[in-house]
Amino acid sequence: MSGHLWGTTIVLLLLLQSTQSVYIKYQGFQVQLESVKKLSDLEGRQVLSTDLQAQSLLPSVCHYPELPLDLKPICASQEADGVFKALKTITFDNCELCVNVACTGC
Repeated sequence: MSGHLWGTTIVLLLLLQSTQSVYIKYQGFQVQLESVKKLSDLEGRQVLSTDLQAQSLLPSVCHYPELPLDLKPICASQEADGVFKALKTITFDNCELCVNVACTGC
C-alpha cells in the first residue's frame, strides 16, 4: 500500500511542478521560460560548418537535438530568427516577475 501512496505522491508533485511553470506567449507560440533560457547555451555552440550555416535558412539553434521540444515548432516558422530574438528579449524583461504581458503562469 505504501508503494502505491509513494507513486501517487510523485505523480502529484510532478503535476504541481508543471502547473507552476512560467510560459511565454508570442506570435502564436507558447513556450516555457526555462526553454527560452536554454537558447543562450545552445547559441554559444558551433554545430555546423560556417558554409553549411550560411546555406541554411534556419537559425543555428534549430539544428541542435538538445533544442527543447516546445521551441521546435518555431523553427518551422518563416520568422523563426525574429521570434527567437524576441523570446530572448522577453526573458531579460522581467518575465520571471510577470511584468511582461507575454508571460503567464506566475
